[in-house]
Amino acid sequence: MKIRKGDTVLVIAGKDKGKEGTVDRVLPKENKVVVSGLNTAVRHQRPRRANEQGGRIDKDMPIDASNVMLVHKGKPVRVGYKVEADGSKVRIARPSGEVIK
Repeated sequence: MKIRKGDTVLVIAGKDKGKEGTVDRVLPKENKVVVSGLNTAVRHQRPRRANEQGGRIDKDMPIDASNVMLVHKGKPVRVGYKVEADGSKVRIARPSGEVIK
């Protein structure tokens, strides 16, 4: 996948279109990402222990990776790959060709 944990992404489709957030988890088998504070759903949770709080909890749900774009230097960009001279593979921002991180 071209998106990694810790990346800042912009949602380009869905109910949270236009919002930015940080990737918390990546689910490569499902091609989905979990972005903090976006695509939230309310879950009802029962307290499992005597001292635990139950009730309604907002939970971040996965978003398909095709519905987010990586934000590089304040702009949403497509991500490509490039093999360096030493043989390492790095991510690049498509329009400029700059190495990401």
